[in-house]
Amino acid sequence: MLQYVLGMGAGVLVGFTLGLVGGGGSILAVPLMVYLVGVDNPHVAIGTSALAVAVNAATNLANHARRGNVKWACAGVFALAGVAGAFLGSSLGKAFDGQKLLMLFALLMIVVGVLMLKKRDAQGDPDVHLNRQNGPRLLLGGGLAGALSGFFGIGGGFLIVPGLVAATRMPMLYAVGSSLVAVTAFGLTTALNYARSGLVDWALAAVFIGGGLFGGLFGARLATHLSRRRGTLNAVFAALIFVTALYMLVKSALAIHGAR
Repeated sequence: MLQYVLGMGAGVLVGFTLGLVGGGGSILAVPLMVYLVGVDNPHVAIGTSALAVAVNAATNLANHARRGNVKWACAGVFALAGVAGAFLGSSLGKAFDGQKLLMLFALLMIVVGVLMLKKRDAQGDPDVHLNRQNGPRLLLGGGLAGALSGFFGIGGGFLIVPGLVAATRMPMLYAVGSSLVAVTAFGLTTALNYARSGLVDWALAAVFIGGGLFGGLFGARLATHLSRRRGTLNAVFAALIFVTALYMLVKSALAIHGAR
């Protein structure tokens, strides 16, 4: 029972962070599952987190779609290529040693933290559409982003957003909205692949998702009031990611050393 209460609390924290600072918030899902909720198997933590991330992304996608912020054709090609990458990446991740996977995950978190400190350029072509020039770039970018997303069981928005911008030169607002198509598709692909091996805790995922939806409402409201301080918020969150990553590196290194 306590694990489910902690799972809901972790979901609230991830949802709140996503609503407050946007992309990158879901990177906290796996470490919270392992170190706060107490999921012993890192693979179960990854599979369960992937499902939660997918559902939260789908909810945010609906909000962006209503505002017309989704370039469906470009997002569809990117996501289609990424689904194949996510399946391959998640298959490799399942076969990888759990503690070593967490150590690599921590290194990835450091990369995410650095990317969050960079300013995002809002310029771009609002009339962008799928064509022969950007199609191959979308396929390549989607495949690579999907593979990393599947391997680590993350949404991968921090990879997808710049990938969409680089491939099509769409404005940042459209890239954020369109990225959620891929985040949803990648997360579901990874979760279903892990579920085939019995590596998804469905009940824990349900309470995590419920907490995430609740926390996201408050995070989004607070973000509106603190919009002028978004740079500061990103810096604080990046610092939190760095601290969490360092903790994961130490814990994983000790676990690997103790297993020898």
